[in-house]
Parts: sequence; C-alpha cells; structure tokens
Amino acid sequence: MLVREPEHFVQEQGREVAIVGDYDVVVCGGGPAGIAAALSAAGQGMRVMLLDAGGCLGGIWTSGCLSVILDVEGKGGILAMIKSRLAALTAVLPRGNNANFVYDVEALKALLEELCTEAGIEILLHTRVAAVLKEGSRIHAVITESSQGRMGISGKAFIDCTGNGDLAAQAGCAFKVGHPDTGLIQPASMLALVSGVPDAFRQMQTYEKKREFNDFLSTIGIVPSNKAPTIIELPWSGLCILSVNHQFHVHSDNIFDITQATISARKEINAIVRTLREKAGWYELRLVTTPDQIGLREGRRIEGAYNLNLADIMSGQTFEDGVCLVKFKVDIHAMEPGQSHGYGNGGIVTQPYQIPYRSLVADGVDNLGLAGRCISGDFYAHASYRVTSNAVATGEAIGFAASKAIASGSSFRAVSGAEISLEMSRRGYQL
Repeated sequence: MLVREPEHFVQEQGREVAIVGDYDVVVCGGGPAGIAAALSAAGQGMRVMLLDAGGCLGGIWTSGCLSVILDVEGKGGILAMIKSRLAALTAVLPRGNNANFVYDVEALKALLEELCTEAGIEILLHTRVAAVLKEGSRIHAVITESSQGRMGISGKAFIDCTGNGDLAAQAGCAFKVGHPDTGLIQPASMLALVSGVPDAFRQMQTYEKKREFNDFLSTIGIVPSNKAPTIIELPWSGLCILSVNHQFHVHSDNIFDITQATISARKEINAIVRTLREKAGWYELRLVTTPDQIGLREGRRIEGAYNLNLADIMSGQTFEDGVCLVKFKVDIHAMEPGQSHGYGNGGIVTQPYQIPYRSLVADGVDNLGLAGRCISGDFYAHASYRVTSNAVATGEAIGFAASKAIASGSSFRAVSGAEISLEMSRRGYQL
C-alpha cells in the first residue's frame, strides 16, 4: 500500500454551489448495480438521475472489459432482459452452462445507454460525487465534481452503487474493509482483449485448465502475477479475454495505490503478450485493448440493517425479505504475492443462500440505499455475492424500494422487505 502523508494543509475557501436539479432518486455509480437501480426506479415512475465517473455506462462490465457475467442462473428481471437484448444482437454466448455467459463490450455499452435513455433516466458521465449534504439523518444533496466544476444535485432518495461505498462513507456510514483477522484485501486485476489466440487455448473453464496454462507459461519463461491465468473466447470470432494479472494491496480509497496498480498491470500484460508472440503457434497474437478501469475486488462493506455473514452462506440461509438467490462459491483470490494459488474457497463450502433486503439498507441514514459490492456483509459473504449478477439483483431491489419509500414518505428501513421479496419473485428471480 502506497501511503502519501500530507506535506501541509490549506484552508479551502467557502463557496456557493448551485443545485442544478432535484430528483426523486439519485443513483451514484453507473455500473451493473447502478444501471439496475436506475431502471428499476424509473420503471415505477420516478424521476432518476444516474451519475458515473467514467465515460460510459456499465462500470466494470464496460470500462473494465469484464466480458463475463457469473451466477446468472435463477436471475430474472433486468439481467434477463439485458441478456435477451444482447442475444438479439448476437453479442452474447453461454459459457459452459446456464450459470454464466460472455458478452461483447461495445454492444453492451450502446445497449445500456439505449435502455436508460428509453426509460427517461437523466445521465451524467465524467461526474464524481465529491461531498454529501445532510439534514439530520437524511441526505439532502450530493455535491459533484466534473470539468464543469462543482454542482449540487438534490433528491428524495439516494442509492450508493459506487462499488466502493464512496457515497455512504461520505455520508458518515460505518464500514469495514478486508479480512477480519489480517486486514488483507483481495487483489485487483486488469483484463485485456486479445486476438490471434491458438484454438487449443481459447477455453479454460476449470481451475485445472488455468493451472495447466500457468505451467505452460512457466516453460517459456513467463511468471504471471495471477497463478490461475485464463483465456475466454468472446462472441465475435477471434476475440478473447486474457486474464493474467493480480495487483496486491490495492485499497479502493487510495488513488495512489490505484494509479500505480493500473500502470503496473498494463506493463505486465504488454510484456506477457510480447513474449507469447515469439513462440510457435502464437505469432498472430495481438493485444487489442486494455481497459480504462482496473477491477477492484474489494472496497468498503457498509454497515447496514443486517450484516450477511459466514454462517448464513454456509447454511444456505433464507430470509422473509430475500431479494435474490446466490449460488456462487466463496472466491478468495491470493492476497499476497508469494502465494502459489490463484484463488480458492478458503475451505468454505456454501449452500445457495439469499441476500436480504435489510443488507441493502444503510445504517444511520434514512434515505440511503446500497447495491452491489458495498452492501452489508462480512469478508466471506462478500467473497461470494460480489459477482455482478448479484449487483444487478440488489440494484433492482433497492431501486424498487426507493419508489416505495418515496410514495409513503418514509425511510428505506420502513419499507416492507417482504413486499420487496415478493416483487423480485414476480420479476422472475428464483428465491
């Protein structure tokens, strides 16, 4: 972790910030969770503002070139609709079974913009939340930063879909980060789009195949930082995802960490591709693109009305207010450079379990909801539910809940979780 101590302090001058819009629901973060939250709230007639710091919607799906969505089976609603629309564009392929699929990044970028525009959602890209204005236990407005300067956006309900819990932290919510004993965090990773991969290396769907690839790389002098490197074939002929990178100790609230990790990861990817191209069978390999956004597996886990925990995921816990069923395993990537494995389950065997609505309700702020990686859970639960299909489900649930809270003039906590659960079931989610 790169620590930069302040050299000195200056006093920022007070200034007036114009409130440029007032909305029913303000969604901060336009990744998988934010897209779903915005579409869900707009579908209930809410006036919605969707903010994102990047230059396109989709977050890790698009800016991060993720290209694979896991734990899809049993997920209906907005995720099923997105998959169907991508299929109509021949921009999606099943991967192995019904649990996962791969998609074309550029097709998804355009589709997400189309869906949000059709729903009447107002979008601000290149815009980051810089501060929160509170009145008692409620957020009144967020202050944003962009090349236009500072602007205020007010609303009745706010939803943190930043992945790292940025909005909730600025609102004063308590949070936890990292392993409960060591404090270590899972590594960041940068993916890459490549072409010219030999046919024999285009599908690596098991851990054993990934380790075989790692062994092959070692025979030609390549030692990737990710000890379970992977290649995945994409819908368009000839394009694949290359995943060879782990960046360790990268904290989501340290921009020096993130910058250095991004530079280091891109350097490693380029070096590996150059070396592979010199080997028989790999002469046609080309690096098509690396993403703008490095993938962070861990950020803040915000304290909520219920903290989903290890006992819940091992016992297959169900809840009266369950919003989706998680079937994904505990997925803990190596947290130190010296570890020889790429990832594992830490010896934890899960049973399909539900995420309760209460884990999407921020503690201490009446009109703040949570979706995606920053929902309330412990280290082990987070290592399972953090995949993006569950981000969509939690976003869809909290977006619907926002409309209920606004209609009744109440808090997120006062909304009936059982009603949210019933709605998710109606939308096709297996519970």
